[in-house]
Amino acid sequence: MEKYFGENTPKLGFGLMRLPKLSGGAIDIEQTKQMVDMFMSAGFTYFDTAYVYDGGESEKAAKLALVDRYPRSSYTLATKLCAWMGQQDEQSAKQQFYTSLERTGAGYFDYYLLHALQRNNYAKYDEYHIWDFVKELKAKGLVKYYGFSFHADPELLEELLNAHPDVDFVQLQINYADWENPGVLSRECWEIARRHGKSVTVMEPVKGGALANPTPEVLNVLRSAHPDASPASWAIRFAASLDGIITVLSGMSDVEQMRDNISYMAHFEPLSEAEQRVIEQARLALYGDGSVACTACHYCTAGCPKNIPIPEIFHVMNHQRGNAAFRGRREYTIATENRGKASDCVKCGKCEKACPQHLSIRKHLAAAADIFEKD
Repeated sequence: MEKYFGENTPKLGFGLMRLPKLSGGAIDIEQTKQMVDMFMSAGFTYFDTAYVYDGGESEKAAKLALVDRYPRSSYTLATKLCAWMGQQDEQSAKQQFYTSLERTGAGYFDYYLLHALQRNNYAKYDEYHIWDFVKELKAKGLVKYYGFSFHADPELLEELLNAHPDVDFVQLQINYADWENPGVLSRECWEIARRHGKSVTVMEPVKGGALANPTPEVLNVLRSAHPDASPASWAIRFAASLDGIITVLSGMSDVEQMRDNISYMAHFEPLSEAEQRVIEQARLALYGDGSVACTACHYCTAGCPKNIPIPEIFHVMNHQRGNAAFRGRREYTIATENRGKASDCVKCGKCEKACPQHLSIRKHLAAAADIFEKD
């Protein structure tokens, strides 16, 4: 008998949010096929997409790279319904499921999630009767398991699990940088989910790539302990070592990332006590870092009236240090070409309402304008 739901699922999942792109911006289907083949050959089975990822192109890529090429019983596919984006009404929200089914051609979804619940949007799922809708889909066999992905405070998580005790699982942002981060509180949310007996799928284990390319201070801690281990391996193994984890989603963007993840997750070993101490040292090294904690999910850009590439600007900010200031200005110019600049922000606040990390985006954009736009 399993100790918890999903215990036997391989601990690495393929997140289809950051798929490789061609020069024109379209998803590189051929490279995605190669990545899917590597993933499946290594014994992994869990794929995660969403109605809103890449404007629907992620779900279409799942069809071309996975569904059309492998027997349906050989993999598990998760997608999500986002009631608070796009045209907001009950009929449109429910139609997302059928659109996702058509895009993927999957016939049914193994895991189906209410997408990115936060304080400012969770009421939409009640208003549109989505909880009941998904339970009906499950009763019809169109969904095997249902849950929700969550980006808010522990109190709201407790409230939701009390109100909906029949959810099968919860998807949480868990990484060692956010374990005690007041804006995320990964540890407390994970503890609440487990106290309610809910299994957990993990998103953002490398914090949008930030922990795969950490600051020199963090890198020194990790390299001193294990010179050959990639920074990403520490982050993903940290999340996968927790109790009650179904799988850890890695949003891999190229073959090399896939190869690296498979190298240490094909025969996954939980972190030892000594390795846990290394993670704690890395976490302490992060505390002095003034980086913007952006995961490049791009939820903020969907409603920006000035088309400001917010995540790209924050990426440049986070990587311009010391003598890299000139390079930072050059990269900022490239990132904002034919798009809005940080100084174009009209402070409407739409970005901050959509941000799962609850960042003070307007404040950070003002800082970016000071850094990159003033002589």
